[in-house]
Amino acid sequence: MSGQAAHVEEAEIRERIEVFERAIRAKDLEGVLSLYAPDIRSFDLVPPLQYLGAEAYRKPWEDTFASFQGPIGYEVRQLGVTAAEELAFSHSLNRMSGTLKSGQEVALWVRWTACFRRIDGRWLIVHEQVSVPIDMDSGKALLDLEPSATGAARA
Repeated sequence: MSGQAAHVEEAEIRERIEVFERAIRAKDLEGVLSLYAPDIRSFDLVPPLQYLGAEAYRKPWEDTFASFQGPIGYEVRQLGVTAAEELAFSHSLNRMSGTLKSGQEVALWVRWTACFRRIDGRWLIVHEQVSVPIDMDSGKALLDLEPSATGAARA
């Protein structure tokens, strides 16, 4: 694959991720699900341990959107993309924020890795991993970390 072709593939993946961001901000369920391959395998923050298939992933996204009383803030930082002819990977630090229906303000950074495959000419997510670091002594998630300009996380 030439350098020019790799650059084009990377730009296409970045565009798909921008679509994902906009769909989350708009609480656009169909827009979010349109980025997933029908046979996606997702390791998300919410139970169960894995989701198999885009339809299985519909309810968690419905629940997420319904839990916010107003708009959802969503941003992607430190995005890295590696793309080849039919397969691509991305990794980033993503922040979701807003006000829950309970009135609680939330702002959560997660680590996101996605594997894309070109299917029928479209880049679709076939695997994703969403995680937060944990404190090994307490076993509790560290939800107050933020990315720094250098790429290291800080509390």
